[in-house]
Amino acid sequence: MDYLRRMQMERPLLFWVAMAVTFWVAFQLVLFVVGLLIGPFGLPSWAPILVVLGALVLIARRQQR
Repeated sequence: MDYLRRMQMERPLLFWVAMAVTFWVAFQLVLFVVGLLIGPFGLPSWAPILVVLGALVLIARRQQR
């Protein structure tokens, strides 16, 4: 954790690029896993995106309480 804070202060551009890539890879991985889980049900291709975004909204709403 200290390494990330130091990198944020010393090299902010590299830090934010690394964070953006990390979030993109994590989102793609979650979409892949959800697609594997709900794929056999024959749902449309946009269904995994809807499931992931719905889960993120539920998490955000619970954290606001």
